[in-house]
Amino acid sequence: MSEEASTLRVVTTQHEASSPRHATSNPSRASSWASAPWNAVRGGLVGAAESVPGISGGTVALVVGLYDHLIDAASQLVHAARELVTGIFRGRGPAAGLRALKEINWALLVPVLVGMVVVLLLSLKLIAPLLESNPVPTRAVFFGMIAVSIAVPLRMMPRRFGALDAVLFLAAAAVAFLLTGLPEAQVGEPELWYVFIGAALAINALVLPGVSGSFLLLVMGLYIPVQQAVESRDLGFVAVFLLGAVVGLGSFVKLLRWLLHNRRQGTMAVLGGLMLGSLRSLWPWQSETNELLAPTGSVVGPLLLAVAGAGVVLLAMVWESRVARGA
Repeated sequence: MSEEASTLRVVTTQHEASSPRHATSNPSRASSWASAPWNAVRGGLVGAAESVPGISGGTVALVVGLYDHLIDAASQLVHAARELVTGIFRGRGPAAGLRALKEINWALLVPVLVGMVVVLLLSLKLIAPLLESNPVPTRAVFFGMIAVSIAVPLRMMPRRFGALDAVLFLAAAAVAFLLTGLPEAQVGEPELWYVFIGAALAINALVLPGVSGSFLLLVMGLYIPVQQAVESRDLGFVAVFLLGAVVGLGSFVKLLRWLLHNRRQGTMAVLGGLMLGSLRSLWPWQSETNELLAPTGSVVGPLLLAVAGAGVVLLAMVWESRVARGA
């Protein structure tokens, strides 16, 4: 290779490494415990999103720059747990599992999970009732936030948006639109096996932007029972729900991590489409059966709230971009 070609290759590589598009596709760098407070805040935002039907925690994770990191950390955790269990049962001992546990980005995962759980529990008592008492203005805020957030996965594509990407984007949007139009189920007192399945499905919505875990729980008739179980400290119910969540996440997160690292272009197109389709559930004017209605009353207030919500997300995107460049 000539000297000029070698120089061009080095310059091109350095440019790609400094580009925002490429910077987001290699999230394996370990975090520092000094950033724990900021990571806890970001985790809290994800937890707040998960408490509201129609809002996806995965969407917020994308906006605040956590998505790739969380998928990698979750995949490492699943791998470590598998190594630990199989090593003990097959007589090899826990050494391999313990080594895998040390490789997990705990400085990121622990504060994010703590912030997520704490804010999620608080939000179940604060944000969810607000949505019930003031549905139009609350949905308007979230509608603006998610509409702007669609740009996040599209900006994270390693290449330009192409024809195949458009097909994947629109197909995913159609699926999310149909899914979010499903009516709420009424199941009465749910059986524990049903709680297990519901948790396994809802936790996967946590890692899929545009698909709300809370909304899936509503569709399955589990949202109110879960809320009541947390408030009444029904430990048996909560334990089954957590077990289902762990099994569901462990079954899906490895696949998602592979897609992010090996099929990132198409994966980001699908995630953006899911977010677009999910806007159906956040349309401010809806009936109790999720039927979309024409605007009624004053439209100015909800419109201003939607713009305000969009502005908050834009500020978060700008802030995250500056943090990523300075890291």
